[in-house]
Amino acid sequence: MFKSIIMDHVLPHVFEERRAQMKSDVWLQQMQFDKGKLYLIEAASGTGKSSLCSYIFGYRKDFSGTITFDNPEIDGFRNRNIHELKVNEWVDIRKLSLSILWQDLRLFPELTAWENVMIKNNLTHGFQPVHQLNAWFDQLGIADKKHTLVGRMSFGQQQRVALIRSLCQPFDFLFADEPISHLDDDNARIAGEIMMTEARKQEAAVIVTSIGKHLDLPYNKVLKL
Repeated sequence: MFKSIIMDHVLPHVFEERRAQMKSDVWLQQMQFDKGKLYLIEAASGTGKSSLCSYIFGYRKDFSGTITFDNPEIDGFRNRNIHELKVNEWVDIRKLSLSILWQDLRLFPELTAWENVMIKNNLTHGFQPVHQLNAWFDQLGIADKKHTLVGRMSFGQQQRVALIRSLCQPFDFLFADEPISHLDDDNARIAGEIMMTEARKQEAAVIVTSIGKHLDLPYNKVLKL
């Protein structure tokens, strides 16, 4: 749906009093995320990386500056300020163009791992075939947990469920907010391979955030938040 995300002097309201002292590759900068590229945003805790994801995803508006979605080939998406987007447009964007793996996962604990994944896959009209979903559960070592309530799974197991769910849709940009914070090295590597294989298939951008441990990937750009 769009080819770039442009940020122009964006700053969370909570950081306004620190504006003059702000040193960041993201906040108060003019920058652009392009489809097909791979980005790592490194941040200390409390510097606003999860806020950044929420801003771009349209969940929060407590910032100054502008965030623009752009696709010069589509009239309706030439330099669209996200504050101008209507609810129905956000629905389409979140279903067809933006996907996110939240740091806090946002799974339904009263549902099984499989049910959590299928909610998303059903919303996108079966975007991923069932055999692919089964293969990812197997690759990530949670095939035996498919019918376990998410609330009874470890956080690391839940992270892997949330990763699979995030891939159950078409996307131009995939945001992964600390996607391997609770994974061992082997599962982190597998998660990275699965994520990148799907991103390349869709010619999408991947934006990974980290406060320490991060996916070992060939990033086009590393940014300090």
